[in-house]
Amino acid sequence: MGQRIDQRRIRHYNGESRPQGPVLYWVHREFRFRDNWALIHAQAEALRRQVPLAVVFCLVPEFLGATLRQFDFLLKGLEASAPRLQQANIPLILRSGDPATEMNRLCTQLSPSLVVTDFDPLRIKRQWLQSLLKGQTAPVQEVDSRNIVPVWIASPKREYMARTIRPKIHRLLPEFLTPFPEYSAHPHVWDRQPASLSFAELHQALKVDTTVAPVDWLQAGEEGALQTLTTFLSTRLDNYDQRNDPNREVCSNLSPYLHFGMTSAQRILLEIDKRGLSGENTESFIEELVVRRELSDNFCFYSADYDQVSAFPEWAQRTLEEHSADPRPYLYSLEEFDQAATHQPLWNAAQRQLVQTGTMHGYMRMYWAKKILEWTPNPTEAMRIAIYLNDRYALDGRESNGYTGIAWSMGGVHDRGWAKRPVFGSIRYMNANGARRKFDVPRYIRTWASKQQASFFA
Repeated sequence: MGQRIDQRRIRHYNGESRPQGPVLYWVHREFRFRDNWALIHAQAEALRRQVPLAVVFCLVPEFLGATLRQFDFLLKGLEASAPRLQQANIPLILRSGDPATEMNRLCTQLSPSLVVTDFDPLRIKRQWLQSLLKGQTAPVQEVDSRNIVPVWIASPKREYMARTIRPKIHRLLPEFLTPFPEYSAHPHVWDRQPASLSFAELHQALKVDTTVAPVDWLQAGEEGALQTLTTFLSTRLDNYDQRNDPNREVCSNLSPYLHFGMTSAQRILLEIDKRGLSGENTESFIEELVVRRELSDNFCFYSADYDQVSAFPEWAQRTLEEHSADPRPYLYSLEEFDQAATHQPLWNAAQRQLVQTGTMHGYMRMYWAKKILEWTPNPTEAMRIAIYLNDRYALDGRESNGYTGIAWSMGGVHDRGWAKRPVFGSIRYMNANGARRKFDVPRYIRTWASKQQASFFA
């Protein structure tokens, strides 16, 4: 490594970097050693200064409703990358507690010349960054390693829908879709390794719900991500046009890895180019991987209320208000939704899939969210329940895609108005009959009908 990255990926805070002192990379979104622009930049800066480099991770014992399932996947993946960092003479410093407090404390101890950190549009992450900056213990540089086109370069404002951001991203892709440099051992070694917790101590520090069990069908970490990508490109991409059928195993299964930053969209796109893949299925996958995901980051970055009804477009808020008094055909509590105890076997099957596997088929996620809107007293309560369930069970919860998908389903974000219906107003409607026209609904129900689930409310 040591290659300079496109400077447009970087935002500078707290003045210019200092000439002396180690460089710290504070990781909280991109949990990978390879193909990580933030780490690449951090090492380039450390090489320029001829100083040591370390990666810092601070575990938050409780985080946005995440359970043992999500923390287990994260920590296993990070632990798998730790030996590679060590071989490259880059210590991994583990901490637990409030990240900004711990980073300020560490900066006071080590007097770094620079702190490099991940970009993340979520409010809590912006708050962590602001708290670190207020401490003024070190210069800070934020790097967007998540989006191929950095979110602040793709657009200076919230985009209305995919068609408005698509040409902006595609115009800039040739500038940013560059190969990643190969990593190399860092030549400037620490005289004494900074103190660090062990992974066992991190597990002990967790204060989360342990009743939502870890998954065993995915291998956490960069190697698992690479194997999953290879399988998808080799055996599933050819049938990607059948992705709206949840009975068909044609989806990529990459979402958990992308969520935890164990792989990057840029690496996936480079692999597609390397294999010479093209055609309608490939283009459809790239649309989901790049345009839709980067649109989600755009929404959350420019809408601080991304998880609230106030983030819905004005026409959607108006139409939902006009139909606020419409009688709901059914009303369910959070507990009933959690236990998949609605009147509808199709919705219950989707909820069971989420609880058991930590994921849900994309088409069913849309249907699942829209029915929560239909079966709750108001959109505010519907948003609360959908976000709670998604963040509790999904491996890829608590991120831009999840919040944006729910806002699309319930509030017309990145969509247009449709024919008016009770409860929904002009929000796009979905029902079981529409699902039956797309796939074998009884088969999907049978697949999950007998599955037993653990429930927080049991």
